[in-house]
Amino acid sequence: MATLGLVEYADASPEVRAIYDEIMTARQTDWINNFWKALANDPPTLRRTWDSIRQIMVPGALDPLTKELVYLAVSATNQCAYCIASHTASARRQGMTDAMFAELMAVVGMANETNRLASGYQVKIDDRFVA
Repeated sequence: MATLGLVEYADASPEVRAIYDEIMTARQTDWINNFWKALANDPPTLRRTWDSIRQIMVPGALDPLTKELVYLAVSATNQCAYCIASHTASARRQGMTDAMFAELMAVVGMANETNRLASGYQVKIDDRFVA
């Protein structure tokens, strides 16, 4: 259960309902997921997070699938089960295949392992790697 509970649409303030409506319109859906319902306990956090997400996750130099894959990789590294589930679903909608997911998890696992080894061994950064 969410620490502060979930704010359902029917119980939301007009401010929160307006943000929920934006989310549903942007995502072309008729429901609000639990992440947003939990954040709705603090409307300024809900607004700030929604504004940031919609600005960052739009097509840009990186396409939407690449952004979802990066989000999924970070979520796996941070062990956020909710974000893993949410962004796996989003990545699948953007075209991620089972093979892509498996390869992504292999890269994430390898990066985490080698990051820890480099940190543990306190490896000095090669001069050629420094811009």
